Amino acid sequence: MERRIIHIDMDAFYAQVEQRDEPKYRGKPVIVGGRSENRGVVATASYEARKFGVHSAMPMRTAYKLCPDGVYVRPRFDVYKEVSAKVMDIFLKYSEVIEPLSLDEAYLDITHLVSKDRTARSIALEIQHEIYEAVHLTSSSGISYNKYLAKIASGMNKPKGTTVIHHGNVQEVLFSLKIGDFPGVGRVTEEKMKSLGIMTGKDLYEWSEADLIFEFKKRGTSLYKKARGIGTSELSVERIRKSIGKETTFNYDINEDDIILKVLEELCGKVSMNLDRRQLAGRVVTVKLKTLNFEAHSRQMMAPNPLFESDEIFHYAYDLYHKVKSPEEPIRLIGVTLSHLEERTYRNLTIYDFL
Repeated sequence: MERRIIHIDMDAFYAQVEQRDEPKYRGKPVIVGGRSENRGVVATASYEARKFGVHSAMPMRTAYKLCPDGVYVRPRFDVYKEVSAKVMDIFLKYSEVIEPLSLDEAYLDITHLVSKDRTARSIALEIQHEIYEAVHLTSSSGISYNKYLAKIASGMNKPKGTTVIHHGNVQEVLFSLKIGDFPGVGRVTEEKMKSLGIMTGKDLYEWSEADLIFEFKKRGTSLYKKARGIGTSELSVERIRKSIGKETTFNYDINEDDIILKVLEELCGKVSMNLDRRQLAGRVVTVKLKTLNFEAHSRQMMAPNPLFESDEIFHYAYDLYHKVKSPEEPIRLIGVTLSHLEERTYRNLTIYDFL
C-alpha cells in the first residue's frame, strides 16, 4: 500500500504558548527571541507580528525596526519542551513510526490506520483536535504520499489548516508555488533561480534535469524531482536506547568501600560521557554487584529530574551502593546504569543565539 505521511506543525509554537499562558498577550504581535534589540535572533513570531514582516531567524534589531510596539519575550525552553513532550505522546497513540524535526513539528506514518472508512485527512483532524484538547494550542497538518509533499501541504493553510496533496492535484499545487516556497530552496538558490527566469514551480518543471545539473551541480537532480513531487516516504526513526550503563569486574574479591566507591565514581563518569555523546538524560539509577559466590544484587532509585552529570549520577549511586552492599561480603563486580532515558536537547535549538 502506498504510504500515507502526515506532517504536523504547531502554529507559531513558542509565541502561541506565551499567548496561551499570558492572556494580555493575546491578539498582540508577540516576538519570542533575544534579550535586546541589538542581540540575538527571533525564534518565533505570532501571526499578528508576521503582518509586520517579522519572521523566525530574523535579527532582533530588524524585528524592532519593523514592529517597535511588539511584545518581546525571552524564550522559556523548559515550558516549550514540556508542551512538546505532551504533543509527542499524542503522536505515539497513532503511530510508532515518527520522525521529530524539532520541538514543534514531526512526520507520522499513518499508513496502517488508513482504510475505506477512515481517511488520512480524518486521522489528521483527530490528532489536531486531540492536541488542542490536551495543550490548548492549534496546529496545522499536511497529508501526502511522501514527506516532501506533506511538509508543503502543512504550510499551505496556516494556521489551523489541514491540507491533502494527492496524485490528482500534485502538479497543480506545485505549479502554483513560488520558487522560494519549495522546501530546501534557500535565499541564495532562490535569487539564482529568479535570475534564470524560474519564478514558480511551473517554470522549474519546464527545465530538463541536465540543464538543472549544469546550473546547480548536485542539487540539480533534487530540484528536478521537487518540481515533479518525487520524494522519499521513509521516515528517519530515531530509537532512544532504553539504558546506558558501565560495569567492571575486579581481579580479586574486594571489600574495601573506599576502593569500590572510587571505581563506582569512575563508572558514573563514563556513563555521563556516553550520555553526552548521545545528548540523553535519564531518571532511574541502578547499582548492581556480584558477590564472590556470583550472586547478583541490585537496587535502583528514580530521580525527580533527568540526570546526565557525573556527580549527580554518583550522588544516587553512592546511596544505592550502601543499600545493596553487605559489609561482610566481598564483591567481584560493580556496575551502574541510567535508564528511563529521554532526549536532552532538540536539534533546532542549537541554531539560534538567544544571548
